[in-house]
This record gives sequence, C-alpha cells and structure tokens, in this order.
Amino acid sequence: MLALTAATIEARLRAALNPTWIEVLDDSHQHAGHAGAREGRHYTVRLTSPCFAGLARLARHRLVYDSLGALAPQGVHALVIVARAPGEG
Repeated sequence: MLALTAATIEARLRAALNPTWIEVLDDSHQHAGHAGAREGRHYTVRLTSPCFAGLARLARHRLVYDSLGALAPQGVHALVIVARAPGEG
C-alpha cells in the first residue's frame, strides 16, 4: 500500500486527469486538535484539466474522487477540490 502524501495524490491525479496545472497541499497542520484530525489528513487540491470542460462542479469532483480510487479511504478526512477547465478563471 502506498503511503498517503500530497505527492501520492498528485501523482494519481496527474496519471488519471492529465492536468495542465496542479497543486496539492496537505492542510493537516491547520486542523491539529480537531476531532477529524485523528481520522485522517486534510488536503486541498487545485487543478486545471481539459477533462473538466463542459462538466458541472459535481461531475468534476466525482472525476477527482474516482481518480483517487482506493487512496481516498486510506487516510483522507477532508478534501477541498478546485477543479477548472483551461480558460476558466
């Protein structure tokens, strides 16, 4: 099993969604002492990919979760997703 890190998440998303830009941040330090911090880590994912063109926000989020597959339940407590198609602000 892969260790869950921001780099692991980024690699999985790069392989699945071929983003033109991606940033994965581990925000767990901001949640120290929070009850959910014991259940897993907190991440922010920002990416731009042609895969998102024409899709609603919910469909984009589903693509991200589907791309993470089995990684999501292996230590992600919270995931903030900002998913854009090229040309979107």
